[in-house]
Amino acid sequence: MPLPGAGRYWLKLENLQPTGSFKVRGAASRLGTLDPAALERGVVTASTGNHGRAVAHVAAARGVPATICVSVHVPPGKVAALRATGCEVIVGGDSQADALVTADTLVEQRGMTLVHPFDDPQVIAGQGTIGLEILEQVPATTTVVIPLSGGGLAAGIAVAVKATRPDVRVVGVAMERAAVMAASLAAGRPVELPEEPTLADSLQGGIGLTNATTFPIVRALVDEVVLLSEQEIWDGMRFAFDQHRLILEGGAAVGIAAVLAGHLDVAADDEVVLICSGANAEVEHIIALAQGRATPPA
Repeated sequence: MPLPGAGRYWLKLENLQPTGSFKVRGAASRLGTLDPAALERGVVTASTGNHGRAVAHVAAARGVPATICVSVHVPPGKVAALRATGCEVIVGGDSQADALVTADTLVEQRGMTLVHPFDDPQVIAGQGTIGLEILEQVPATTTVVIPLSGGGLAAGIAVAVKATRPDVRVVGVAMERAAVMAASLAAGRPVELPEEPTLADSLQGGIGLTNATTFPIVRALVDEVVLLSEQEIWDGMRFAFDQHRLILEGGAAVGIAAVLAGHLDVAADDEVVLICSGANAEVEHIIALAQGRATPPA
């Protein structure tokens, strides 16, 4: 894909997956490990939207009851999409952490199985299949740029890629507003931050103070982290739409945005893969893109 500056760029279009994001990989991986008794009791998760939709999709395909817990800050469009799957949706709490507390309560009360949005080895393994595909599709890859939130996507891809190509540079990208993984890496331990409104709402949420899996993997294998302003994220969304007619949610456009903003050091012979993680943008964002707005909607 042509982008300003040096290097050659490839888009990994996870926005074209069922349910509109990469999350279906991890959900399928986790549910595939459950025995019949666990499947009968059902599954529960907490989500900023995409993971919940993926869990609901996979569960419905297998006839498994699913409950999705979301905070009051999850965009209405994503809540509506969840309800459309036929799953139970519980809205409450001010953060992803609050939604996880609700999910944990249902595990205790109903005997359901938690499908964690990121800090689960099976979920991470599912997301890691993207890394295996990258090495097959672009064998000369030198850099992989990954949206960074709870770390399931970044951890899975980094493990898969660096197992055979430790020379590949892995870059995580997030928004400046309440980037919890970035703050945790800087602190050397998991920390909490209050959530803030952002175009990259799919990257919102904490990583959990007891994070056992994604934080140590990201700390060990992600080579650098880039943080973006809201305008930079919007510019990435606009570029994808204007130049390629791709509808990307803010969290999925951060790789493109990082390149456009000049945050990546790229050589002329570099082969850079940008993970476009999801298509589930809010309707008002899609309308604004179609109208050619230069600044993000308020």
